[in-house]
Parts: sequence; structure tokens; C-alpha cells
Amino acid sequence: MNDVLPDEALVWQRFDDTARNVFERYGYRHLRVPLVEPTPLYVRSIGEHTDVVEREMYTFEDKLNGESLTLRPEATAGIVRAAIEHNLLHDRPLRVWTGGPMFRHERPQKGRYRQFHQLDVEALGFPGPDIDAEQIVMLARLWHALGLDGVALSINSIGDAPERRVHREALIAHFERHESALDENARRRLHANPLRILDSKYAPAQEAIAAAPRLLDHLGDASRAHFDALRALLDEARIAYTINPRLVRGLDYYNRTVFEWTTDALGAQGTVAGGGRYDGLFEELGGKPTPACGFAIGVERMILLLQAKTGEHASGLDGYVVHAGERAGAIARRVAETLRDHGAAIVVNAGGGSFKSQMKKADASGARLAIIVGDDEAAAGTVAIKQLREGGDQVAVPIVDVVARFAALNTTRDEYASL
Repeated sequence: MNDVLPDEALVWQRFDDTARNVFERYGYRHLRVPLVEPTPLYVRSIGEHTDVVEREMYTFEDKLNGESLTLRPEATAGIVRAAIEHNLLHDRPLRVWTGGPMFRHERPQKGRYRQFHQLDVEALGFPGPDIDAEQIVMLARLWHALGLDGVALSINSIGDAPERRVHREALIAHFERHESALDENARRRLHANPLRILDSKYAPAQEAIAAAPRLLDHLGDASRAHFDALRALLDEARIAYTINPRLVRGLDYYNRTVFEWTTDALGAQGTVAGGGRYDGLFEELGGKPTPACGFAIGVERMILLLQAKTGEHASGLDGYVVHAGERAGAIARRVAETLRDHGAAIVVNAGGGSFKSQMKKADASGARLAIIVGDDEAAAGTVAIKQLREGGDQVAVPIVDVVARFAALNTTRDEYASL
């Protein structure tokens, strides 16, 4: 688990704001669900024989009533539970999103922590491939809004339950013939969850995995038609994709469409968003049969990508006000409030200090401009504005013109101005 310090937190805020703006353009509304749920919710939804349930969940006993509780390892189960509990789909389908911390006891590595953050987007009550395509197109719009290149899409279909059962038996038979090539984890999964072996990175098993039966070859007519329609919609939207027949999801509730967006800029941990359909989850949790599709974005990995794009943390400050003298202080505070009224982010020096020491603070703040008010400026009814990043000249500006001149000198707030 890690701290998010102020410079980095600003990048998080800009990312969150951009994502929320994109989601709202597609009609997705905000929903908040608890960080803690009864443990059986995750066992039933995620699957008893998944890594998440077997080894990664933070589960504890409520001291007051002995109930088993779990810190949420993902958000979909909680959203579906809330939709059932509050009858959210009684009159129409629902598009929702949520965000916040999730918890899994995994081996920490770059972009992956035991407390990690996700944005989770769900469309509930939509049966067709059009909603699958909408979510993929929406993510493509988000990457464009963030200015990210090199994020690639992979898609697959894992069919419906009867098709997966046939494929499961074929997988078990295949991997039993190659059991000597499997690691201990894959052998443990062989009869409980053989589909997950396809995700294994164990080098000696790769030849056997490459030769394994493909679920795509076991699809029935309905699943095949759904997948073909999804591909046609993505082609229509000019979204490039690769069909990856080995792409599966780590949670048991998925069916039919699965997809991932990946990048090679983060090393081995290249997945930045992934999801798919889960048409059987509502019934599994006690609700009526309800089709659904959703995805999650790993926020820590997105922040790493955005920081790599800019090369540094963004400061978020437009201006730092330097002042000395009682009259100058009053003018400095008034000018700062005026600039804030027009949307600028301004810090006024606090705690006194010489002009030299204040200018050092202004430079260290990351602000683009310094606004300087001293006795001479106070007497003349002006302020001085100095560019701190480009080494520009210091210019005197009448107080009545400060908003327009400040805006002209601050034309690019920072690397995220376009968001």
C-alpha cells in the first residue's frame, strides 16, 4: 500500500475528471458502493477456485456478530448486489460507474499494490453486442482525450456456460496429456479451473498452451453471432483490434465478450483496462436473469502512463503572488481573489520573507507565472508579472488589466490543459 503525494495526486485528479467527463457523455451515472461486503458475495460471484478468493482477499471476522467480511477485491459484485437490493432496473436498463480503492494480497510490483484503485464501469440490462462496442469505443475516446498513444485492443469470446463446459473437458484432457510441463499452480487448477491455465506465463508450459483447444472453435450459433456483430461494430467505428483466442478473464462470472487494452510502455504489467460480459451474475447473486457488460481501469497504471507522457509531475498552479509591505499585501490578496474568480489557481506567499526568498518559493511551487507586488507597484497601481518557466521578461501591468494580461501570458496551463 502506498501514499499518493500532492504532486502525483494532481495527475490523479486530472485523470479522474477526464474519465468522468467521458463517461457522462455516454450517459453513465455515478454510483458508490461500500468498501466492505459479506465474504459470500465474492465467493459466489468471483468463483471459489480463483486466485482472488483462494489467496488474495483480505477477509476478517466482525467482532460484534462473527460475520465474515471482506475488503472489496473488485467492484462489479458490489454494484450488482446494489442493483438487486435497490431494484435499480425495475423500469429501464442502467449505465453506472464507480471508483476507489480495491484490495488484494498480491506481490507488489510497479503499478500494482495491495491497495489499488480502479474506475469501474457497468451497463446493466443490455443484451446485445452494441453495448460491448459502446464501452470499447468509449475507452478509445478516453485514450484520445488523455493524449495516449500505443494502447492496443485485444478481444475474444469465451462463449456461454454450455460451450465452456465442452471446452473445459477438452482442456482438461489436453493438459492431462501435458501435465509434466505445467507448474504447481497450473496442476492445482487443472480440474477446478483449467481455463486459467491459458493465462500462465510459465515458460515450459507455453508450447502446451499454444496447442490447447480454442474456445472460439467451440462457440454455438448465438455466441458466434454476438462476436461477429461486435467485430462489425468495431470495424464500423474504425477501432483497431486483435483477436486473441487465449484471452480469458480471471473471474468466473464472465461470458461471451472479453477484452483488454494493453500498452508496452509499462513492462510486464501492461494491461490498463479490461472487461467483458457477465450475463449470469445477477442470477448467481439471487436476482432475475439480467444481461450485463462492464470494464475496470487500473488507475495506478494510467498514472504511470500519464507521467511518462509529460516527463514530470504537473504542479497545477497558474501563479504565485510575491509581496512585501502592508499596502502591497492588501493588493496582492485582492489581485489573487480576482484571478481566482476567473478560474486561475493562485497561491499567495504566506509567512513573509524577502523578495529573493519568496521568488525561490515561487519557482519551487511549479507555478508558471509570478505576480509581484511591492511598494513601487502599490504606489503606481500596477503589479509585475514574470514568467518562471521560459525565462521571460518581467512586465508591469495595471491592476485593472491584470486578468487579461495574466491569461495571455498563461496560455498553456500545463501538459494536461487539453483534458
